[in-house]
Amino acid sequence: MTIFDLAMTDALLSTTRAVRKRLDMDRPVERSVIMDCLDLSQQAPTGSNKQGWRWIVVTDAEKRKVLGELYRKGVGDYLMTAKAQAEDRGAAQDARVFDSAQFLADRMQDAPVHVIPCIEAGHIPADAPRRSWIGLGGSIFPAIWSFQLALRARGLGSCLTTLHLSYDKEAADLLGIPETMVQIALLPVAYTKGTDFKPAKRGPIDDIVHWESW
Repeated sequence: MTIFDLAMTDALLSTTRAVRKRLDMDRPVERSVIMDCLDLSQQAPTGSNKQGWRWIVVTDAEKRKVLGELYRKGVGDYLMTAKAQAEDRGAAQDARVFDSAQFLADRMQDAPVHVIPCIEAGHIPADAPRRSWIGLGGSIFPAIWSFQLALRARGLGSCLTTLHLSYDKEAADLLGIPETMVQIALLPVAYTKGTDFKPAKRGPIDDIVHWESW
């Protein structure tokens, strides 16, 4: 017996986009909304139920300005080069994505809220096997996605970015993040300009699903 409205649930799951140009940079976001969404995210599964996640929420304009600068340093000329390459090969959708990403990079500091998810990693040595780092990410990415879904349900948008991580030490110094914590991403958060997001164009599911063997 179904206990959820499947149409609403499917709409939420299929229209929670990476929002960039439609973030409303001028509308304040209430602290209570962020806290409610983060509270919901804590119901996500995590490895060994350790719940080693921590969340840095930044609303201070000067700190957002510095984070924006670090992000743009991480971007460099990557996005513009990628856009030009996409245009050369006729990949219009990819070119639009890179253009949108450059827009966000230019205005990252204007997003009213920055959220940096972190996770405890002091127990993992630098030369740990790959499965250790995969497991670490698997212990927080479900919570990040739950946070983004909760935002979408309340009329807000976000975008999971990682390019500031080239300068994660500078971000850690700015925000007082302990050395035992690993920054996972930087999410700009804002109300969206409209809520009429649509499912993205994807390839046929049969092209990527393998049953029983590859």
